[in-house]
Amino acid sequence: MTVDIAALRPELEAGLAQLSQEPALAGPLLDYLALLARWNATYNLTAIRDPREMLAKHLLDSLAMQPFVRGLATLADLGTGPGLPGIPLAIATPGLQVTLVESNGKKARFLREAVRQLKLGNVQVAESRIEAFQPGATFDAITARALATLPLILDLGGHLLGDDGRLLAMKGVVPDDEIAALPPGWGVAAIHPLRVPGLAAERHLLEIVRTRA
Repeated sequence: MTVDIAALRPELEAGLAQLSQEPALAGPLLDYLALLARWNATYNLTAIRDPREMLAKHLLDSLAMQPFVRGLATLADLGTGPGLPGIPLAIATPGLQVTLVESNGKKARFLREAVRQLKLGNVQVAESRIEAFQPGATFDAITARALATLPLILDLGGHLLGDDGRLLAMKGVVPDDEIAALPPGWGVAAIHPLRVPGLAAERHLLEIVRTRA
């Protein structure tokens, strides 16, 4: 599919405005989108093929959670796939150090190339299974966009969080059954409804933290 990525700029800028994001972000975000669309044609990094659909379902959906990472120093994006939400968040939040954790080799190769081409000095790629990833320090937050249930995310990646760290989980409808199944020592600190430009579907961001005895 040949799509003029540059022609999507007005639509992206309108979405950024609705999310109270700077219009200057459109340039690097479109560069990322063009790279993703090009690699996706060969490597099947995402099931969404149409760049216009990627704009809402990938870029703007990822950026809807950006207000909740402001002020954080470090974030690990678990099972990031082609860099979602980590790369859009890193572009929009240059003071945030983002680690993209991905075990799939072809996706990790794409991530390294995206970091190089987009000159993202605040992003590093960890080609690793989540449960095997042992960084030198814990993270302020971990996130996962479409990875697994809340209990499984914590089972795989809870070790990456410091005592005051939090899981920022992107979900559709509020997953009451997953919340009820949270392991001992973890609880919901907040549930934030998100409004994603171009998406009619329900979206929520859940903040999961360690509970104090």
